[in-house]
Amino acid sequence: MGNFIKTQTSFENGEVSPNFFANSDIHGLAHLENMDVIPGGGLRRRPGLKKIAKLSANARLVPFSISETEHYILAIMNGLIRIFSGDSFVQDVFAPWSAADVGLVQYAQRFGTMIFVHPNYRPKILCRDNGIFKFVNFSFTSSDGGENVDMPFMRFEDSDNISITITMSNNTAHLNTNQDFWTSANVDGHISMLGKTWLITSYIGPREVTAACNGVFTIPNSPITDWQEAVFSPRRGWPASITFHQNRLVFGGSKSWPGGIWMSCVGNHKNFNTGTGLDDQAIYITLLSSRRQHICTLVSSDNLQILTSEGEWAVSNKPLTPESVDIKMHTTIGCIADRYLPPQEIDGSTIFVSNNKRDIRQMVLDDLGVSYRANNLCAIAEHIMNNPIDIAYNKTDKKLFVVMSNGEIAVLNRNVALGISAWGHYMTAGDFKSVAVSNDKTYVVTERDSNFIFERFDDSEMIDSDEYSYTSRACGLPIMTSGHNAKYVRIKKIIARVHDSKTLFINNFRTTFPDEVYTPDVSGFSGDISVNVLGTLRDMVDSPWEISTNDELPLTVLSVTVYGRYQI
Repeated sequence: MGNFIKTQTSFENGEVSPNFFANSDIHGLAHLENMDVIPGGGLRRRPGLKKIAKLSANARLVPFSISETEHYILAIMNGLIRIFSGDSFVQDVFAPWSAADVGLVQYAQRFGTMIFVHPNYRPKILCRDNGIFKFVNFSFTSSDGGENVDMPFMRFEDSDNISITITMSNNTAHLNTNQDFWTSANVDGHISMLGKTWLITSYIGPREVTAACNGVFTIPNSPITDWQEAVFSPRRGWPASITFHQNRLVFGGSKSWPGGIWMSCVGNHKNFNTGTGLDDQAIYITLLSSRRQHICTLVSSDNLQILTSEGEWAVSNKPLTPESVDIKMHTTIGCIADRYLPPQEIDGSTIFVSNNKRDIRQMVLDDLGVSYRANNLCAIAEHIMNNPIDIAYNKTDKKLFVVMSNGEIAVLNRNVALGISAWGHYMTAGDFKSVAVSNDKTYVVTERDSNFIFERFDDSEMIDSDEYSYTSRACGLPIMTSGHNAKYVRIKKIIARVHDSKTLFINNFRTTFPDEVYTPDVSGFSGDISVNVLGTLRDMVDSPWEISTNDELPLTVLSVTVYGRYQI
């Protein structure tokens, strides 16, 4: 039998997997709930939630910042976008997407407009006209006096042996194919033929449609085999992902061509005409590898990063021109394809959710600046991730929020300069559904009693949504004494050093604070709070201590010390 004193002055690794409970180099916890790891390694009760508005349905939050002083949050719902400025409602805008489609909507902002894409819907632009937000269709420019639409065209595999014969009837062009090809989805799509752009206007049958040409044409004497179809159309689908990079608008993937990347002309974001390959003209590339590449999302960082279902690619040219496209697959992790979880930029690296829905990966260049690595930020907390459905990063608070399908938020407190990388759980009465950060504030959608609420984390709030209390809890790692696994441990005393605190439970015992700290104008008690004679631990994988509170009062813990005796 021997005595021991164990003091933990830092919780910088947060909650860790049971696989690491016996690792003496880990400064972590067995459980971390509704608490944050703060600079210095201590623990603080999380902020409460301020209720802003009740929503008519579940919503996905998207930040939209127009200037340093003008910030909005878009709550995208079934057929509707509700726009907020901070805590104030601004306007409703009708949207084309159903509730089932909202999860795949991607977006990119350029100054005061935002472009939205979805593989099943024509791209839309959210803009303002005389202070009123509205949606307009994204449209490509026209060149050659309007005879050509500057959209990307290509020959799809199912049209390789298709030839077109043009006939005229009542000043209407009829396009007849040599075998079944057309469908009703071709209507409102474009083809490029005879040096001009044609719009399909009606479907007659699998071998015949009508079309309108943008210019004057001469009907050739023989069937036309040299023609191309618009990459984006009701039949072929629309862009699945989007970003801006080096002053080019970049579209990635579609239903019919999931590995394609289309980049606009420099400074002309609606012109995708590749022309003669001049440096500022549009660029088209496709990802080629031994596995089918489905582009999930695009990231404009130091390089153009392309995240697919099979791996992570990058285009590293500076500047990027049609003749100098250096594209390379760097890692083979893969990204989620069935839902858009916007990658987050943290300290110059790209954070994304892997396709196994269990890892949060950090895409970062190696020391030579040549190749990317995809480090697993959940390596020592592999149990914590459970089917993510939304993600956002607050760079001021240095917190990464990952909403999970079970209604919790996995929160990563990360401060590289201070060595902090700590995962924990946020829970509330109900379920978290979405998260976004705007103007350094973190907003969420919660579902409570079948109601959807738009809320904001606020340091001044001690409860959630004006009425729901919550428990903050941290549990210590199992004790190892003198470098050994003890047979049993007798806990004699636990001391928690607190700062500006007014509440604390140690192993479910309420501790006593000086009466004066409960005066409203007093910040709280700073010093040591202890509990004596707590019993014996025989199951040595259990936590030796738990600090907690469900009071609506502040709590910050700087360290925990355990006094006891052990038997090896």
